[in-house]
Amino acid sequence: MATIHFYTKKACLLCNEAKFMLEFFQDEYDFEIRECDIYTNDLWLEEYQLLIPCVKVNNAILDASQLNWQTLKILLDQHVGNKK
Repeated sequence: MATIHFYTKKACLLCNEAKFMLEFFQDEYDFEIRECDIYTNDLWLEEYQLLIPCVKVNNAILDASQLNWQTLKILLDQHVGNKK
């Protein structure tokens, strides 16, 4: 099972939408979501504060400017196994 690092923060509408997409794809792909609140870690805050919501699996990253249904599916196809 793959681990998706989901960089987020509280009260973020875009983050809520991205989390919904991730949870939707959990029916099809074999991964767990590790939610990472950027305000709990100074390194995350420095690296991701302008990029959230941000999805990272292995070394592949989709940030807010790239994240949509299509790009997320492509990322999962490339880096996460199907449940089938």
